[in-house]
Amino acid sequence: MARGVRGGQGLARVAVVVRAGAAPMWWLGVFAAGIGVVVPGITGRRIGVMAGAALFIVAAGVVAYLRRGRYTALAAGPARAGRHDVLQDRAVTVRNWRRGHRWWLLLAFAAALAGSLAVPAAGGMLLAGAGTGLRLKAAWLGRRERADDVLLWVRVDWLGPRSGAPAGKPVKAYRATGIAAGDATPGGARRRGGVLV
Repeated sequence: MARGVRGGQGLARVAVVVRAGAAPMWWLGVFAAGIGVVVPGITGRRIGVMAGAALFIVAAGVVAYLRRGRYTALAAGPARAGRHDVLQDRAVTVRNWRRGHRWWLLLAFAAALAGSLAVPAAGGMLLAGAGTGLRLKAAWLGRRERADDVLLWVRVDWLGPRSGAPAGKPVKAYRATGIAAGDATPGGARRRGGVLV
């Protein structure tokens, strides 16, 4: 839903959108790496695992720091969410991201598996590192939210056709609510103890 009642907008949590791909990328990467370790590949297991560890660290760092300047600029002085804006549930945001990226995830897994079979574990660890980077970026956003005592939201209709671009060109600014709004904590994790409004 992009538009709420009386002119309000559908809003999704920025950190939840960022974090949505972390788990599937991590688990698909681990699975691909595990299969790759079974066969010696071209390089042998030891070299493959060492190369994979290096790729994991590089991927995690690159993804975690990618476009941080854009996120910082959008988060500077966000407008307050209106009383008629509709706050999208965390589960809906995650489901929309994963539906929009299901073919991309499938292709990424196939590429990671092929890479892991050639260089044992390397392709899978690269994909797992990207997933870790997304989780680190969401945690960074969470620390910013706690420091500013706000939660950051983005209009659903600005997220793009795959529901996964919280810092894309269509995004003009973020909106903010109090720290207790919605059903996700700062950083996008599921809120324990029920929904607070």
